[in-house]
Amino acid sequence: MLVRGLLIASSLGGVLATPLVQSIDVRAPQAVQAADPQSCPGYTAKNVKQTTSSFSADLVLAGKACNIYGPDLTQLKLTVTYEEASRIHVKIADPEGKRYQVPESVLPRPSSSSCDSGSASILFKYNVSPFSFSIVRKGTNEVLFDTSSYPLIFEPQYLRIKTSLPANANIYGLGEHSDPFRLPHGITRTMWARDSYGIPTNTNLYSSQPIYIEHRPTGSHGVFLLNSNGMDVKLSDEGSKSALEYSIIGGILDFYFLSGPNPADVAKQYAKIVGLPAEMPYWGFGFHQCRYGYKDYVDVATVIGKYEAAGIPLETMWTDIDYMDQRKVFTNDASYFPTDKVREIVDRLHKKNQHYILMVDPAVAYQPNTNYIAYDEGIKADIFMKRPNGTTFKGVVWPGVTVFPDWFHPKASSYWTNQFLRFFNKDTGIDIDGAWIDMNDPSSFCPFPCDDPFGSARNQSLPPTRPSPPPAPGTPVPPFKRGVAAPNATLDFLNPPYHINNTNGAISDRTAYTDIIHANGLVEYDTHNVYGHMMSVETRKAMLARRPGKRPIVITRSTYSGTGHHTGKWLGDNLSQWDQYRSSIAGMLGMASIAQIPMVGSDVCGFGGNTTETLCARWATLGAFYPFYRNHNQDGSPSQEFYLWASVTQAAKNAIDIRYRLLDYIYTAFHQAHVDGTPVLNPLFYKYPKDSNTFGLDLQFFYGDSILVSPVTEENSTSVSIYLPKDIFYDFLTYAPVQGQGANVKLTNVGFTAIPVHIRGGAVLPLRASSAMTTFALRQQDFNIVIAPSADGKATGSLYIDDGESIAPSATTEIKFGFTDGKLTASGKFNYDAKVKVGSVTFLNVGSAKSVLVNGKAVDAGKVKYNAATKSLVATTAISLKSGFTVELK
Repeated sequence: MLVRGLLIASSLGGVLATPLVQSIDVRAPQAVQAADPQSCPGYTAKNVKQTTSSFSADLVLAGKACNIYGPDLTQLKLTVTYEEASRIHVKIADPEGKRYQVPESVLPRPSSSSCDSGSASILFKYNVSPFSFSIVRKGTNEVLFDTSSYPLIFEPQYLRIKTSLPANANIYGLGEHSDPFRLPHGITRTMWARDSYGIPTNTNLYSSQPIYIEHRPTGSHGVFLLNSNGMDVKLSDEGSKSALEYSIIGGILDFYFLSGPNPADVAKQYAKIVGLPAEMPYWGFGFHQCRYGYKDYVDVATVIGKYEAAGIPLETMWTDIDYMDQRKVFTNDASYFPTDKVREIVDRLHKKNQHYILMVDPAVAYQPNTNYIAYDEGIKADIFMKRPNGTTFKGVVWPGVTVFPDWFHPKASSYWTNQFLRFFNKDTGIDIDGAWIDMNDPSSFCPFPCDDPFGSARNQSLPPTRPSPPPAPGTPVPPFKRGVAAPNATLDFLNPPYHINNTNGAISDRTAYTDIIHANGLVEYDTHNVYGHMMSVETRKAMLARRPGKRPIVITRSTYSGTGHHTGKWLGDNLSQWDQYRSSIAGMLGMASIAQIPMVGSDVCGFGGNTTETLCARWATLGAFYPFYRNHNQDGSPSQEFYLWASVTQAAKNAIDIRYRLLDYIYTAFHQAHVDGTPVLNPLFYKYPKDSNTFGLDLQFFYGDSILVSPVTEENSTSVSIYLPKDIFYDFLTYAPVQGQGANVKLTNVGFTAIPVHIRGGAVLPLRASSAMTTFALRQQDFNIVIAPSADGKATGSLYIDDGESIAPSATTEIKFGFTDGKLTASGKFNYDAKVKVGSVTFLNVGSAKSVLVNGKAVDAGKVKYNAATKSLVATTAISLKSGFTVELK
C-alpha cells in the first residue's frame, strides 16, 4: 500500500444546503445486507491534488459494488483542509455536492485561517488503494483515527466508516445518553432524537451530539461528525484492539479532527466550530421550582409562599403546561390561570426580585374556525410542516391533534416571535423572564403509521380533563409570606433499508413523519435531529425581541451540536430513582464538558415516580452543583417541594448556602466559557489527565475549575468512598487541608443534609461572605477571598462582575488573582461599580499565626483570627473593588 503524509486546503467555500438527492438509478439491485461490509471493495484515490494546507482527490469505486443497502456510489469527492494548527477538516461527499449537508443556517461553519501543515499538531495520511486515511499526532506519529482495516461504503441511504482504536479505548461523548460517562464497549450509541420518558440506559434520548473525545495517557483528541441524519455509532472490541463504526442513513461524511492535547483543549477547539456557550443572566443560577400538576394560580402562589415561610431561597417559579387552555400553546385557562391573577403573581415576584418562567411547546393545536390565534396566524403565514402531497402534517400532542412549525420556512421566525410578543406582552400578557421549551424532538403521541390522528387523540383523552374544579370566581392570590420541490421519490424516507437502533422502531414513530418536505425543500428524514435546535434558536430570538438587550434564559429538551450557543438544557423526564440520581452526573458532564451546553441539570428529586425523603435530601445537595438547579416532578406523583420534609428543607438550605456563596465563582466560569469555551464542569481526568484512576470516574466532578464535589451515592448510606488524586485539597466547610494520595478515601458520618465538597489546591476563590434569599440580595454581600495554595504555595483565580443581565454590559470588572510567596495580588480592570467590598481574606494551610498587610499597611491584630486546628487565617478587611490591591502574610 502506498502511504503518504498530507496537508490541507483553504476555505471549502461553505457547505451546500441543497436538498436534492443525488441522481442515482435506484432500480439497481438493492439487497438488504446481501454482503459482508468487510467484503466491499472500497474506493481508490485518483486525481490527487495537494498544497501545503490542502488535499483533494476523486474516490472511485475499487471493484464490484456490494450494494448492501442500495447501490454504491461509483465516485466520491474527498477534500481535506488544515483549518487551524489544532483542526483538520475531512469531507467525503458526492462530486456534484447535491446530497444533503447540514445547512449553514443551522450551524454556521467556523472561520478558517488555512494553516500550513508544517505548523499543524496533527496530520492527515492516506492509502491510495483501497483508499483509507488516518489522523496522526505530529512528532510522535501516534495514530488517533485509522480506517485502513475497513472499506469505506457510501450508498444513497447507508454510509459506513470505521476506525481502529487502542484496546480498552476511553471514549466519552456521543450523547445524549444515560450510560456511564466513559462509554462501555459493546454498546451502540444511536443518534435519533426521541421523546424518552424515564431516560433508559442504552437507548437514544432527546438529543443528537455526534462528538466524542478519546483520552489516552499520551493526551486527548476529539472527533466531530457534522451530520444530522440518523446513525448508529458502535464501540466494540476486536481482538487486541477496539473499533468505532459509524452507520449512517444519509448525508455525507463531514469530519472535524481536534488535536487537544488536553481534554479541556478539545472542548475549547470544539466550541470554535459549533459556537461558544451563551452567557446566562446572574439570576439564572438561583434555585428554580416547578411541577407538572400545579392545578391553578392559587396552587402556584401557595408554593411560592411556603418556600418563603420555610426560609429556602427561591429565585424563579416555573409553571408547566397546566396554565394553558386545553393544553394549547400561547393560551392560558381563564378559569384556572386567568391573566390578571397570573400577572399579579408575576408582579409580586418581580417586586421581590424573583422571576417567572413558563413552558412553551412547538406543537400548535389543530383548531380551525375557533379563533385560536396561534393556529390561525400559522395557517395564514403557511408555516406548518407538510407531507409530500402538500397537506399539513398532523400529529397528536397534549392538546390533541396538532400541527408543527416548519423552522425552515422564511416566515417561521417572525411567526414565532410575534406569538411571544403577543402572548407574553409585558403590559397586557404574562411577563415571563425566561422560556422553557419541551416536546421539541419533535414528539407526537400517535404511533406510526398515524393514519387517524383524531381517533388517536380521542383514544388517549387528549386534551385531558382537569382533575379538580377551578378556584371560585374572585379568589384572591394568596399572599407570599415574607421571611418545497419533492425529493427523489425513489428513496424510502419512511422505511430506509438500514434500520438504525431507534428504540421506538420506525424512525417516524411518535414523531414528525420523516417524509415531510420543508419549505426550502429539505426532507425531515435529514433534518429531524435539528428540529429542537432550531426551535431553541428561534425562541432565543423571540425572547430577545421582547426583552431587548437582556440575556435570554431558554431551557430546551432536544439539542444538536451548537445548541449551547443559544440555550441551556435540562436532561429530560428522569425518574425518582437512585440510579438516575447517580447517572445524572454523567449526563451533565456529557453536555457541559463535551457538547458545550454548560447550562444543564436534571430534575432534582426526579420527575417521574415517587421520591423519598432521603433521595430528595441527597438530590437537593447534589442539584446545588448542577449549573441549572430546578426541582420538578410530574402530576400523579406526590409533591416534592423541598419544604415538605424537615431534613430536605435543611439539606436545601445547606446546599444553597454553598451554591450562592460560590455563585460569582461559577458566574465567572460561565463568562470564561463564553469567551473561549473553557469547560464549566470538569470530570476528574480533565484536571488529572495522567492519572489513569480518574479515567472512569463519573460520581465525582469539579464544579468550575477547583471545587471537587463528591456526593453520597448509595441509599440510606452516611458514608462514601471518594477518590483524591495525589494533590492537596481543602475541606470547603472547615478549610482544613487534606492530602490526596492518588487513592480512595472513605468519608463517614456524612449526614443526609450534607455533601462532601473540597477545594483543589492552587485556587483563589471569590466567595460571597454569606448567602441570601435572592440573587439580587446576594449581589449586595461583600466578598470573602479564599486562598487555597497548592503544594508549592501558589494559587491563581479570577472574578468577573457586570450588571448580571446585559448582553453587552456598559462596564465590567475583570480581576486576576495571583498568590505566591505569601502575597496575594489582584489586578485587572475595575470599571463596574459592584457597590461591595472585599470584606475578608482567608488564607489556608497557614502554619502559624501571622500578621496581614493590605496594600502595605498592617491590619489591626484584632481583625486577624487564626485557627490552629484547621491551619486557616481570616483577616477582616474593607478593600475597595475599584482598583487593584495586595494582601500579604508577614
